[in-house]
Amino acid sequence: MAKHRFYIVDVFGERKYSGNQLAVVLPGGPMRAADMQAIAREFNFAETTFVGVGAPKCGGYPVRIFTPRREVPFAGEPTLGTAFVIRNHVAPRKSATVDLDLAIGRTRVAFPAKDPGMAWMRQRAAEFGPVHPRAAAASLIGLASRDLASRFPAQEVSTGLPFLLIPVKSLEAIRRAAANREACRAHFAGRPGGELPLFLFCPEAYDPAHRINARMFADVFGIPEDPATGSANGCLAGYLARYRYFGSEAIDLIVEQGYEIGRPSLLRLSVQDGPEGQAIKVGGRVIEVAEGRLL
Repeated sequence: MAKHRFYIVDVFGERKYSGNQLAVVLPGGPMRAADMQAIAREFNFAETTFVGVGAPKCGGYPVRIFTPRREVPFAGEPTLGTAFVIRNHVAPRKSATVDLDLAIGRTRVAFPAKDPGMAWMRQRAAEFGPVHPRAAAASLIGLASRDLASRFPAQEVSTGLPFLLIPVKSLEAIRRAAANREACRAHFAGRPGGELPLFLFCPEAYDPAHRINARMFADVFGIPEDPATGSANGCLAGYLARYRYFGSEAIDLIVEQGYEIGRPSLLRLSVQDGPEGQAIKVGGRVIEVAEGRLL
């Protein structure tokens, strides 16, 4: 039987056993999608990734991403964590960048020479979907309309994976929030594409050095609450720039996430205008914590 190696890394954590857990599987031979899904349920992390067998194609490593419930085309934490494992255990040499071929297309991850523990990815330009009524959005997370920011909309945003972004007024309200499963099922019942994960945020944080505190509920993916969500934070970066949340289209800040569930995470967000349009970048640390093989 082919041996399938795996590595477990913590992404967006500042030390071991913080941030978001990711299992990266390096298959020793071909694997069926059903087997990948079963392995993802066995690890039961927010995501598990599988790197394609053989040499990279045209410089890019094929990667598939699975939550405990289903395959997804893109996610931030798996992109950074998988690139880190490839750079350290698969690639013939440690280069400054690693290209991943995901379902949404090629994505490049960069490792700064001055801080190789950091990893950065550029996400697609944010696409903005429907705005949801404030009262309905509040009910999805167990809050009242008065708990949401009145100046900014609850809106669908995607940089490859869509989320419903919900702006909350205060950290106190964020701490009270909880996904309302019945309200979610009813609210998204008629939406093409089905239910969306919920990403809520506020302009207060446990640490004053951080500009935003965020939480993410995604029962639709089998994830009650995610400790760190790179794809959602990419959507947030585009949202903050579009609505000049902090008074400017340029964004350079740190978001804290996962504090309420004991997995503190820090995500660096950057938005700058460039020759190719809006450049959304999300960065964070990746720390290797375990390795093994599947029997």
